[in-house]
This record gives sequence, structure tokens and C-alpha cells, in this order.
Amino acid sequence: MARGVDEDSGDYLGPSKGDMRREALAVLELAHRLVDQPAARLAQIPMGDDLLAIAIAAQRITAQIARKRQVGFLAKKLRRESDETLDAIRAAMEHDKADSRRETAALHRIEALRDQIVAEGDTVLADLLAGYPHADRQHLRQLARNAREEKLHNKPPHAYRELFRELRELMQGEADPQD
Repeated sequence: MARGVDEDSGDYLGPSKGDMRREALAVLELAHRLVDQPAARLAQIPMGDDLLAIAIAAQRITAQIARKRQVGFLAKKLRRESDETLDAIRAAMEHDKADSRRETAALHRIEALRDQIVAEGDTVLADLLAGYPHADRQHLRQLARNAREEKLHNKPPHAYRELFRELRELMQGEADPQD
């Protein structure tokens, strides 16, 4: 039985078998992604209580085959949902992924800045303080000096970590008012 558009009348006959299979596999993949989310994150995703309960139940299952069966059941329930609901769930999942990537990139930039401050000293710190005039110059310089000493003498990185925390607070404190 051919699907798609009827050549004679031009009527739409519905999705092809391949289209239906691709859609079903996409929903199954969405179900797997939902089950992989932490329970707290699942509660934030816009879906019904019945779907939430099924996803949480699937997370509790440790036996591989039983978990696969439960995820399949979740996918079956998801396929019965409207396209708008599925789109909302996908959008929430993508939004979370993008936020996570942005946060990770910001932390990597802060780590690189900390390493640069420890390695090069006052010149990099002066450039940073030009952008953040309200920062405590003396405290940051002291932390950088202590971190350098810790590195030279193979001591635990207390000041190194504290410098990271201070830089993170400084840079994120500036970013929050703009959002």
C-alpha cells in the first residue's frame, strides 16, 4: 500500500511506513534521554504526571531487559501524546543541554584565566581589574601569589582553588544583572 501523495488525485494518503518508523525511533530516543535525566530535572520538564511516574519507575529498574521494556512503554505512551507536547519536551531537553554547555564553557574560561594569572602575575591581573574595577585587588594578588608558592613547593592547592572561587564569583556576579 503506497503512502504519501496520490499521483492521480493529489490527495495526501498519510505517512509512509519509513516515516512512521523514523518517528517511532525518535520518540524512543527521547524516552531514553528522559530516563537518563536526574529525577529533579524530570520534574521540571513539561509532561504529565503519568509520564513522569513511568520515567521515574524506569530509573529505579536495574535489570537491563526490564529497564528496556519500561523505556519502550514510556515511548509508547509518548507516541500517544500530541505533537505540541512532544515538541515542548524536546525543547526543554535542548534548552537544558545548551545551558549546560554555556556553563561549562564559562567555567573553562575562568580556569584558563586563573592559570594565566598564576603563571604571568600582575600584568594579567591588571587587565582583569580594568574590566572589574570593584574587585578586591589586594586579595586577588595575595591569592595569586599564594597559588604560585603552592605550585612551586608542591603543596595542596588551597589558594589556587580559592582564586578560582573568587574569579567565578566576580565574573558571574557581573553576568547575572545583564540576564
